[in-house]
Amino acid sequence: MAGAGCATMAWLGLYGFAWNDYDTEARGAFEALTHGHLLEFLRLAPAYGGTLVERAPFALLPGLWGGGQLAVYRMVAAPCLLASAALAVWLLARMRVQGSSRLARGLTLGVCVANPLTLRALELGHPEELLGGCLCVAAVLLASGRSVGRRRALWSGAALGLAIANKEWALLAIGPVLLALPPGRRRWCLISAAAVSAAVLGPLALVGSSGFLASTRAVASAPSAIFQPWQVWWFFGHHGPLVHGLFGAVKPGYRTPPAWTGQISHPLILLVGLLLPMAVWLKRRRPRRGAAPQLSAPTAAGVLARREALLALSLLLLLRCVLDTWDAVYYPIPFVFALLAWEALRPGERLPLLALSSSVLAWVSFQWLPAHASADAQAGFFLAWTLPLAAVLCAILFRAQRQHGHGRSWVLWSAGGQEMTVRALDRLVRTAGAPVVTTSRSSIRTPRRPGR
Repeated sequence: MAGAGCATMAWLGLYGFAWNDYDTEARGAFEALTHGHLLEFLRLAPAYGGTLVERAPFALLPGLWGGGQLAVYRMVAAPCLLASAALAVWLLARMRVQGSSRLARGLTLGVCVANPLTLRALELGHPEELLGGCLCVAAVLLASGRSVGRRRALWSGAALGLAIANKEWALLAIGPVLLALPPGRRRWCLISAAAVSAAVLGPLALVGSSGFLASTRAVASAPSAIFQPWQVWWFFGHHGPLVHGLFGAVKPGYRTPPAWTGQISHPLILLVGLLLPMAVWLKRRRPRRGAAPQLSAPTAAGVLARREALLALSLLLLLRCVLDTWDAVYYPIPFVFALLAWEALRPGERLPLLALSSSVLAWVSFQWLPAHASADAQAGFFLAWTLPLAAVLCAILFRAQRQHGHGRSWVLWSAGGQEMTVRALDRLVRTAGAPVVTTSRSSIRTPRRPGR
């Protein structure tokens, strides 16, 4: 069913590339590659040239059957769709183990592989957003679990490095991945991520791709004329001369941006990506100060760390959409994937309603409202659901941190056979008194474990 959903999305969205971003930004590089001009391919790569390098082998496959430019366009989108299918299958397998209903699994599958935002991303020539979102979620899932060894930390770092090379916004996933990892494995994850991203982006930097280097500097902090209604800075702009979009398209009702918004937007996103995981980490450590020695409960701690990291990742990706003046219809896709994973892996019988409703609201904001409302109304509607949702996710994240000392308890056995009660995140709560060994004879056999 996941494969059928991806095939349907491909059939509906990959009908052609005329006048979309693939045509204006990526087609020239892939054409050079298919004609055997590797250096020209690297020189023509755009700002997100890393994703072109990662998907380059798929661009060569149509040559096996004599496929043309349209076949190349479709084949380089295939790994992105397959990544969403793989994520859906993994989530459904875990939900089946948890005993989730068929309705919950069906909604999860639909949001992951048959999302209307996915269709628009394919039509606009940006399937790499699917790949980046799946890689970020995979990095968090690999970083958490019952036992995370060095090999698993390296795999998590490899997924994180591929996501960063795919598109720079994946830098926001570094903090959540480190939150999910045990302290002793974070170094290996960072080494792996740095090595993989350097291996992908290194050829672009060495060749001196004009599009990659110049556009990367522009993406980082330079002011830009791109000013979309779906972001928090919209009402700081002012109505002035008539705004024209790409290819001279007239945008009635659009505002002209202040110069400072383009300078602070992207650096502020990176700053939030640093401060939010740091705040979560400090909240996690605060109750442990002066606490008694902890008893290991790796399974419970791994599950809680995974949920916490996925929630932090989804919040950061949502804030990226809210703070970015370039916000577009395909930007919320990684946020939806992270939120879906967090909802799907929660204990209990719950439907992924937040991810589903976020997909619907994003589609209304980016697709339906532009044909029925002014730009100011679009901005107001977008902020009306994104800001409360961000506040709710933030409250859940930090409320869970405050309640770690008051959460569910587990009863474990120590090496000496002494019964102990342990709360969430391995915090030792109390220890039973000294065990009493039965010394008198009885008609009932004395158990081997003292005190039982």
